[in-house]
Amino acid sequence: MRDEYIKEAQKVIQDPNILINVISRRVKQLRRGSRPLVESLEKLSPEDIALREVIEGKISYELHTP
Repeated sequence: MRDEYIKEAQKVIQDPNILINVISRRVKQLRRGSRPLVESLEKLSPEDIALREVIEGKISYELHTP
């Protein structure tokens, strides 16, 4: 994963635990065949694609409290 993507994504989702959960869920979806929500001229790893999606506001999250 690219450090600059991680730093930018942390500005969008400040809580590291939530960021990890959002990215890991999205990576699983991408590996299962989901289409990326961002375009890139270079070949990105699923992790970098997920980070870019967070940075660009393409994916969000919702907290559920019991």
